Amino acid sequence: MSKDPNRHSQRSKLVKGHQARKRFGQNFLSDPFYIQRIVDAIAPTKQDSMVEIGPGLGAITELLVDQVEGLHVVELDNDLIPRLEASFGSRNNFHIHHADALKFDFGQLATTKSEAKLRIVGNLPYNISTPLIFHLLQYNHLIEDMYFMLQKEVVQRICAPVSTNHYGRLSVMSQYYCQTQMLFEVPPGAFQPAPKVDSAIVRLVPRPASELLVVQPQQLKQLVITAFNQRRKTIRNNLKQWFSDEALAQQGVDPKLRPENIELASYIKLANALSNGQL
Repeated sequence: MSKDPNRHSQRSKLVKGHQARKRFGQNFLSDPFYIQRIVDAIAPTKQDSMVEIGPGLGAITELLVDQVEGLHVVELDNDLIPRLEASFGSRNNFHIHHADALKFDFGQLATTKSEAKLRIVGNLPYNISTPLIFHLLQYNHLIEDMYFMLQKEVVQRICAPVSTNHYGRLSVMSQYYCQTQMLFEVPPGAFQPAPKVDSAIVRLVPRPASELLVVQPQQLKQLVITAFNQRRKTIRNNLKQWFSDEALAQQGVDPKLRPENIELASYIKLANALSNGQL
């Protein structure tokens, strides 16, 4: 934990000095215990090339910037840019990107002189968390790991095992590309303003290319979208445009199962069967 007794009061003043914007889904993390706990989970090193999405008022930023080789922050809010520049702009390793993370090319950050893969952290707005994760999965080969503060329910969906209520499209696609783990929960009182939902920290570690066995990843994405579009129906009904009962059975899938009862390995087999014309 930080030894500076004034840091918490200084951070609270900063939070009060900025009006959180609903359209950006802003809830600023202000509790020093959870700020430090997140940084401890990341365990930054001097060799790291770190990316922070939505740094806000810099609560996590101030604990990262002096510990890593390079820190890139991606922030959309115009009002926060000068605050971040005033606080951290004097550091040679600090770089601000005024951009929408949903449209940002994270690949450009991996073309710097450092050969280190990107380590990504973010307190993600709840309204964009799922599409942003899918956007980042496109850069999986450039990323070492990711640590996100998300709505607890979203983290449960990411990490959900098969045959549970939370298991769905986000579970399948996240677990195809990454090893997933919920680290700990964060209560509403740790934020200013306090959100109406519980939050949690998730760790995503990209899988090596040797474990990504789908011939056409876009085929897996479309298959999973279609399978879970009507999750209460059986897989035979949801995938009938592609598979007969016999074709499903040939791939080891019971046609009477619902999509949440089908494991990742089976979705991979189905996607490859489509890609290879094995129907």
